Amino acid sequence: MKNIDRRNFLKLSGGALIGVTLGSVALRAQAEPLDPTDATALALKYAHVSPVEGAYCDGCAFIQGEDGKEWRPCAIFPGKEVAAKGWCSAYAPK
Repeated sequence: MKNIDRRNFLKLSGGALIGVTLGSVALRAQAEPLDPTDATALALKYAHVSPVEGAYCDGCAFIQGEDGKEWRPCAIFPGKEVAAKGWCSAYAPK
């Protein structure tokens, strides 16, 4: 096994950190709005506009991302964004 000196270790660590950060940003940038006709969306009765008064995606425990945005990532629908004023049957209040 090759010895890695401190300088090389810091270079490798810095490169890895930058790679992980840029990869994370790229994955978030690829998220697209959830299509209500998606199989999972249909199974969970997802709607862009909540049919249940007072129950919105932006008040759900599964919502992710920055508060106040119109479209945000959701743990239930990986790689997709849901409408802040949307709803699905997995809704769980924060």
